[in-house]
Amino acid sequence: MTHALELVVTAPIVSFRNPLYSGLQVGLPCPPPSTVGGLLAAAAGGWDRVPEHTRFAMTFRAAGTGTDLETYHPLGSPGTSTNTTIKDRDFLALTTLTLWLVEDIDLWERALRRPVWPLRLGRSQDLVNARAHHVELSSQPGTQGHAVVPDDLPGATGTRMRLTTAVASDRSRTRWSGYRYSARGADARVDTGLSTTAGQTVALLPPVHPSQLTAAS
Repeated sequence: MTHALELVVTAPIVSFRNPLYSGLQVGLPCPPPSTVGGLLAAAAGGWDRVPEHTRFAMTFRAAGTGTDLETYHPLGSPGTSTNTTIKDRDFLALTTLTLWLVEDIDLWERALRRPVWPLRLGRSQDLVNARAHHVELSSQPGTQGHAVVPDDLPGATGTRMRLTTAVASDRSRTRWSGYRYSARGADARVDTGLSTTAGQTVALLPPVHPSQLTAAS
């Protein structure tokens, strides 16, 4: 058995823009690992208080989806004017993000009990509720379900996506990785070496700390 901290994050509305579509507000079906890493950094009080090796496993569920309108402020070069416009925005409703952390458990328990900064997921106005508790993970294979997993995980199914894993502190560089995710839930049995007592596979994702980026990234 492996001891872990399980974090359950809920929010009524969230939205994750796909940066691969320039000028369009196309939504992702799940948060990128870099976004989830940002939530943990907010709890800790900044990336300088987050261990560089930090990894987590995650599942994500949304009870519904929709599209509304959002004011879009395009960026322009200094001294030039831009036209504010209205664009469609994809959003996800009644969402649950579950994380498992197997290292630095005491640090994360303290940080999540009293977050330094407000916890948000996606946009700055999308505040979340977070609850953490201790769990034991087994070494048995589990069901993929709603897990976000590396796309090279043997037996994994679901939509293949390129998501941001880590973003440099000055946003000059981004590390992209391949993942698989099924919004409806996947029945595939996969062996990551960890699973919950309920049979949910726990697939640790690559480190999300900005320090993981190098000049060659």
